Amino acid sequence: MPARLLVPFLTLGLTIFIMAVSGNAANAPIPPAKLDAPLAGATGMQTAVFAGGCFWGTQAVFERVKGVLRTTAGYAGGSAETATYQQVITETTGHAESVEVIYDPARITYGQLLRIFFSVAHDPTQLNRQGPDVGTSYRSAIFYVNDKQKRIATAYIAELDAAKVFPARIVTEVTPLKAFYRAEDYHQDFALKNPDHAYIQICDLPKIAALKQQFPDLFVDYKGTR
Repeated sequence: MPARLLVPFLTLGLTIFIMAVSGNAANAPIPPAKLDAPLAGATGMQTAVFAGGCFWGTQAVFERVKGVLRTTAGYAGGSAETATYQQVITETTGHAESVEVIYDPARITYGQLLRIFFSVAHDPTQLNRQGPDVGTSYRSAIFYVNDKQKRIATAYIAELDAAKVFPARIVTEVTPLKAFYRAEDYHQDFALKNPDHAYIQICDLPKIAALKQQFPDLFVDYKGTR
């Protein structure tokens, strides 16, 4: 059974986790990426794919970012035949719970998305886990769609590690996106539709609060698909 469904039995561990996550809301955001693509001169659509633990929280963050046009919770890293929730939670598929972010490069840059990913969406120093969720499907990963994204992501990780921004080294994988598979309908906008769910209250609402506090100029309210 996935850890997020064991919330009533993980009181101590989740209490520690929420204390750590809630603390992020009071912090200043991490430094911006020195290497980044400039804002585009014309409106368009580009794709970024991030894995940072349970996709409920990752999606809850990015769907509230100005310049993001839409988000989709799904799976990346494995095959189409194994891209179902019941298979992914066996930790044998190679998939990571991921979020596809479609954004307007004239309104937000890839480097800014990375800054949010590392600042508030997850802890990039945790190997194959996030908080109460343990396994390779909860790993930290950036699935790049082109060489420019690879260069920006790799350089940013090196920059943050060199500056010792985090207490431990970043373990985020930077790997090419082979395919992205949409997750089941009940996973989409889960945090928005289930704000009273214990897991959302403990693990994900603090991330949204941190996004609003650290990036007020990029925060937008989200009411559903837009």
